[in-house]
Amino acid sequence: MDGSKAVPLTEMPLGIDATTEDEYALQSRLLQEFTSISSFDKAWIKSDTRNGSQQAMFSISQPNLLANKRRKFILSSHISKGSSNSVKFEWAPIPVEMTGVSVIVPSPSGSKLLVVRNPEAEAPCQFEIWGPAQVEKEFHIPQSVHGSVYADEWFQGISWNSDETLIAYVAEEPSPPKPTFTYQGYKKVSTIDKDSANWKGQGEWEEEWGETYVGKRQPALFVININSGDTQAVKGIEKHLSVGQVVWAPPVRGSQQYLVFVGWSADTRKLGIKYCYNRPCALYAVKAPLYGSEADGQEIKHDILGEFFNSSRDNSIKDSPVVNLTKSISSAYHPRFSPDGKLLLFLSSRSAVDSGAHSATDSLHRIDWPIDGVPCSSFIIFDVIPVVMCADDGCFPGLYCSSFLRNPWFSDGCTMVVSSFWGSCQVVLSVNVLSGEVLRISPTNSNFSWNVLSLDGDNIIAVSSSLVNVPRIKYGYLVDRQKKSTAWNWLDVPSPTNECSEKVESLLSSLQFSIMNIPVRDVSDSLTKGAGKPFEAIFVSSKTKRSDSFDPLIVFLHGGPHTVSLSSFSKSLAFLSTIGFNLLLVNYRGSLGFGEEALQSLPGNIGSQDVNDVLVAVDHVIDMGLASPSKIAILGGSHGGFLTTHLIGQAPEKFFVAATRNPACNLALMVGTTDIPDWCYVEAYGIEGKNRYTEAPSAEHLALFHSKSPISQISKAKTPTLFLLGAQDIRLPICSGLQYARALKEKGVAVKVIVFPNDNHPIDKPQSDFESFLNIGVWFKRYLF
Repeated sequence: MDGSKAVPLTEMPLGIDATTEDEYALQSRLLQEFTSISSFDKAWIKSDTRNGSQQAMFSISQPNLLANKRRKFILSSHISKGSSNSVKFEWAPIPVEMTGVSVIVPSPSGSKLLVVRNPEAEAPCQFEIWGPAQVEKEFHIPQSVHGSVYADEWFQGISWNSDETLIAYVAEEPSPPKPTFTYQGYKKVSTIDKDSANWKGQGEWEEEWGETYVGKRQPALFVININSGDTQAVKGIEKHLSVGQVVWAPPVRGSQQYLVFVGWSADTRKLGIKYCYNRPCALYAVKAPLYGSEADGQEIKHDILGEFFNSSRDNSIKDSPVVNLTKSISSAYHPRFSPDGKLLLFLSSRSAVDSGAHSATDSLHRIDWPIDGVPCSSFIIFDVIPVVMCADDGCFPGLYCSSFLRNPWFSDGCTMVVSSFWGSCQVVLSVNVLSGEVLRISPTNSNFSWNVLSLDGDNIIAVSSSLVNVPRIKYGYLVDRQKKSTAWNWLDVPSPTNECSEKVESLLSSLQFSIMNIPVRDVSDSLTKGAGKPFEAIFVSSKTKRSDSFDPLIVFLHGGPHTVSLSSFSKSLAFLSTIGFNLLLVNYRGSLGFGEEALQSLPGNIGSQDVNDVLVAVDHVIDMGLASPSKIAILGGSHGGFLTTHLIGQAPEKFFVAATRNPACNLALMVGTTDIPDWCYVEAYGIEGKNRYTEAPSAEHLALFHSKSPISQISKAKTPTLFLLGAQDIRLPICSGLQYARALKEKGVAVKVIVFPNDNHPIDKPQSDFESFLNIGVWFKRYLF
């Protein structure tokens, strides 16, 4: 008998076999190098009046795969200017990690910094006021006052007042009391003994704002006095209003100060708001509960209603402590006051609200703020940038701007600087809010994308990147300010760190990209002018073409459908480009950045117009000799997944392998499970779907939804498909993707499904994003190499 010990066989991880294990190891090492590239998110500038120099503070983020979180850093730089418009950035040697920090907001003067640390579980919310060399104040706000401060891109609103003694902000309302039970059953609150054994019930369920807001309580408005720590909820705001994006109105001597905020009304159901600009909202004004300078130690006053009802300005103010400033328009958000306090600017998504499309062409508007500082509900709203329906070739296509800088103003007090989509690029614009003049000030001869980070007086700090160039900081200035020139010069700012490894830099340097105009096929007389114009696609390829064959092509399709694939750097797409694939990013009609007529041509035509646009774009690159018809993969998530699964059914011979993230495969199933059921109606029916929308779809509705869905085309599908699904997704619940995957398996089609149990719609947690694109790369190589 052999006495040697048996060596156990090593079991392969789920989803990996011996033929792909080496490929997993090889690709994962490269993907980690891309993942480690940091991003410049924000910047703030403080001027030193003594010597004319500036101090800059940059917010930088980087994925932390082991912790499955994003690291946040602050990196400082001293900016000095020399002759001939030269500029020098002297970077701090090491960035400072902001561990546990939810949001930071400098004061207007730059002398103070608010740092907010949101609580875990039932701990207090922590506010820190930093000075030049130390933490000067620290306040712990208990859960009985409010929950976490909103730090998202939508409801977040943190605003210092002019004398930097008060901060207005948006936080979760305190938890409502829940029923308490003991061994004797339900007990009234007044009779509960704290030491007795008991448990909390659930109470009544409350509506939430959908995707990413599950478990978040109603956003409410608060003001904290940073000298005393006294925190007050702003009174008088009706329960049905969810508030956000608060700013202080300009102070008027002798008058109590006002707050201006955005309010979203929800009388019945709160439909999903993430990525959905079609939710009606308005600007409101309310008197602040804390006002006046605390520097002299005067008593804080809280009785706002008594003074409020003594106002004799107009009946609307007497009757309500909250004034709707924008009653005549269906959407108003991101308020900004001009430096002199005379103008109130705001963005509007009224095209989205009025049509029902989840996003559309924006507009910019102005209100003349009263000299006495007392708001009213009958302001005249002036158009600064109206909705552009169809632009001439090369001209401004319309405003596509989701937010503003905290201080977006040049020194003239009437020119704003914004980032906006322009076709397949993001550009930097200057907007004169009095004349309405719009100028593109990032380079017009560049297909790179640009995003403004901050203003340094009348100069601009921005980030520029492309699909094959990592982000780099740029410093822009007017070529000849004295002659009122409109030409801008952009200087390269030496990076404080190595943007990427030498290996990644070398791989990227071998790539190129171009933006193609794709003519619309079969233009009918019923199309609007804008809907008949060519759409765009971005093509990424190697600079050196192999003489004997083509690199396989990945057709990438953005979601929405009313979003856009930009030319800006994407770590995941750059990774796919460097492992041997060409890319084709199709901005089919309905994408942002091309005018309102082109966008509104898609609702009512999903599953046909967008599908045909993708097929036309693929044929275009094949006809140009840039791709082989036998080496094409398709990749998309959300509505891009809708298109991916549609295309493998409608054009089964065209695509040899597919991958999709949280796809919309069956609208008849989606409408009863999603947080945006109105999306199904608008995209299936067109603008009339807004009026057809109901929580109880009829058989006729469900039949149309099914006919528009990829599941209706599955009988012809035969493409091997990878499904990446977030188990916490309530935008496109996991059942939609699983149903389609199981139906493919039933037909004998090769299918792989990976479920991320703690991810929602974007699947953007660092570990999940990493595993997703690693599997996409391996899956595509398996079938195309």
